[in-house]
Amino acid sequence: MIRIDKKTLVGAALMSTLFLGSCESILEEQPRSTFTPEFFQTERGVYGGITSQYAHLRYIYGQAYYYNTLETGTDEVTYGQSADQNFKVMDLSGQGEITPTDSRADVLWGAAFSNINTANGIIENASVIGTIPEAIIAEARFFRAFDYFQLVRTFGGVPLDLGAGELKFNTNPSRKSVRNTVPEVYTKAIFPDLIRAVEQLPVTPRVTGGATKTLARLFLAKAYLTYGWWLENPKNIPTYPETPRTDPDGHNAQWYFQQAYDMAVAGIDNPGPFGLQETYYDVNVASNDRNKELLLYADHTENSEFYNGGSLTFGSGGAPDNFAGWMMTWNYTNIRSSLNANWTSTVSSVQREAVQALGRPWTRMAPTIGAITNTFADKTNDSRYDGTFTTVYRGNWPKAGVNAPVLYNANGLPVQPGGAILTFLDEQPATTISYPTGAGKSNVGAGELPGRADFVIGPNDISRIVYPGLWKLGVYRTDNGGGLGQPNAASTRPFNIAKFSEFYFVAAEAAVKGATVQAGKSARELINVIRARAGKWRWDNNGNQAKVADNSAAMVAATPATIDINYILEERSREYYGEGYRWFDLTRTQKWEELASTYRIAGNNYGDHTPTTVTRNIQPYHYLRPIPQGQLDAMDMSVAEKAAYQNPGYK
Repeated sequence: MIRIDKKTLVGAALMSTLFLGSCESILEEQPRSTFTPEFFQTERGVYGGITSQYAHLRYIYGQAYYYNTLETGTDEVTYGQSADQNFKVMDLSGQGEITPTDSRADVLWGAAFSNINTANGIIENASVIGTIPEAIIAEARFFRAFDYFQLVRTFGGVPLDLGAGELKFNTNPSRKSVRNTVPEVYTKAIFPDLIRAVEQLPVTPRVTGGATKTLARLFLAKAYLTYGWWLENPKNIPTYPETPRTDPDGHNAQWYFQQAYDMAVAGIDNPGPFGLQETYYDVNVASNDRNKELLLYADHTENSEFYNGGSLTFGSGGAPDNFAGWMMTWNYTNIRSSLNANWTSTVSSVQREAVQALGRPWTRMAPTIGAITNTFADKTNDSRYDGTFTTVYRGNWPKAGVNAPVLYNANGLPVQPGGAILTFLDEQPATTISYPTGAGKSNVGAGELPGRADFVIGPNDISRIVYPGLWKLGVYRTDNGGGLGQPNAASTRPFNIAKFSEFYFVAAEAAVKGATVQAGKSARELINVIRARAGKWRWDNNGNQAKVADNSAAMVAATPATIDINYILEERSREYYGEGYRWFDLTRTQKWEELASTYRIAGNNYGDHTPTTVTRNIQPYHYLRPIPQGQLDAMDMSVAEKAAYQNPGYK
């Protein structure tokens, strides 16, 4: 009773990159055109289906157009100068309306239901074999719950019956569909599957990156927390299909907040092989990918195009490539420096390179000024701004064959390779920045300060065309060979989905919502574990040098005595900026309109450093995304039935 895209399902099976932890060999599966009940009643079929569960993550995470739906339009991100309607409509700022046709949440709808059907096949048929461990079936249960959790948070109630009955494997295309209510999706699918996953998944992953008890605990805690908010509904946001905000099991919101707290604390107290990294930099630096803080990721590799799921030399601009990091990368290659002091011959001093600070520029998304100046107000003690953005663009012209020992830059001063060409300042300087009219000498409208060889831009002066890049999602290759490498290829890094650190945020949020806390684990104490870690530095990206500093005491001292939801949301943005959490955070807490209805940024042209305040038209119905038009078109239903199927506001 839902359209199943078999091409997506088969493609997922084709492009798996699960690595066996002990011997580093790769779990290979033969592609199939269809999955049948008989196939899932074989060991090969079950393991092939499980492999596709992991591979399907690439069709959602790292897919830039879906990534855009989770960030653009929030207090973190707006559209960039080169944005098309895929991005502009999500901003809700008068550049177009979100419709069933142009909402790119369709990416999730298509990938998730195909995967759910595969999970149904595994769960329904694996027991017939008699040799499949419950832990393997629990992996399918986890992913079925995972996908339904993503869907219900995005669209509201969604179908549990894909054509053969609720949570049953469907092999026959159906042109009808009925949406279940939000409580039904949680209580019939998400909670039961995650509870079983917590009970039956192993503490240590079966394969590198595999599902574990710790991962299931995190998502069960998140689901309890989100459902508690849904039941409470503090801002009277509408739900769909319409249903009373009551729980079929008779529990109230407070009960679920307590469950969220208890489950999150259980995750903290029973980490298994997981835990926090020593510094925030260590979480996100590409050379440390797949570290112990990462519970789930959509994997890629530079070792094989087949197992990477895409070319190693060029990017397709579509799934399963990981190309989300391109979106908030501005065109830094337009920066110019001079071969001589007279400024009569200029070159591109920062070439496109396959390194984490640079990569392929698309300029589709841009940080808001408020994210730079307010969210990351403390750039001295807190390492997270430095560990999130590229703020200094350094000369790499020799790697492009430009044979010059120095180039001349701001104020006519020389800069050597590796030196700062353009810097986004941490603070607005007391001395007025001398900006040019238009693009100026830098060719990107950057300014000058006396005595500095680098061009500069103040934090209040960023625009839709020039802004700090998103370092944490930057590309990483080990095969550059001393040159520029393959900067046009999609990222071969994993796209991170779930982190151990979120246990602390979930428990803290549940505590703020009234959960009874355990000794030493109040909301403030939990948040301070994260803030203390953020105060520890071992590397300074801005300065491109080692920096050993421990500002934990200052970070903890600056934490408010009383923690509220707004402060937790601020901390979540500092911790997870640009990673695809924000829209879910703001819609879960119903703070989207309050925190993101206005933002400031300068315009689309080089040399524009005059910010304007932009107002968004965020309506209650926007808290759900529209059902994709492709789904409606595929159904054999009347116009009235299709209208009733669609979320209100999008009809």
